[in-house]
Amino acid sequence: MRTIGVAIAIPEPWASQLQDYRTSLGDATATMIPTHITLVPPTEIHDDLLPDVESHLEAAAARVAPFSVHLRGTGTFRPVSPVVFVAVVQGISGCEQLANTVRQGPLDQKLSFPYHPHVTIAHDLPDASLDKAFGELADFECEWAVEEFHLYVHDDADGWRPTREFALRAALTG
Repeated sequence: MRTIGVAIAIPEPWASQLQDYRTSLGDATATMIPTHITLVPPTEIHDDLLPDVESHLEAAAARVAPFSVHLRGTGTFRPVSPVVFVAVVQGISGCEQLANTVRQGPLDQKLSFPYHPHVTIAHDLPDASLDKAFGELADFECEWAVEEFHLYVHDDADGWRPTREFALRAALTG
């Protein structure tokens, strides 16, 4: 068995900036989690299913066109979950379409919470740290074109690492 996830990587320089900020808050796991927008949450699969998952992700990438994402400001899932995040303000529908497409076939699953694209910047920290993150990154903003997503594999020693990239290949319409 291995634990995988599927996500949109946040490009540089913002990925390092947000990961360094998360680390500065005292989140010991931050260096083990590349900055991302989750499409498929951590999922355990049998090793022999990995080729099927990769084929499925390749087919999914062919059905979704590149789209733009704009991150701006902060949000939180409190009191339901101790999470502060940078909000997706443009590209929500693109993230939802991509997430729905990849969460089919061998990655079909019931989610614990409704899908809400976001970039976690603080998780499972004291309230004061969560409040600090919410306030200090309220002015954060960046934009980029999402042209690919990644398959990540979790390793206990190294954390989450991208193992394969899938380019979005559907033609833009309209």
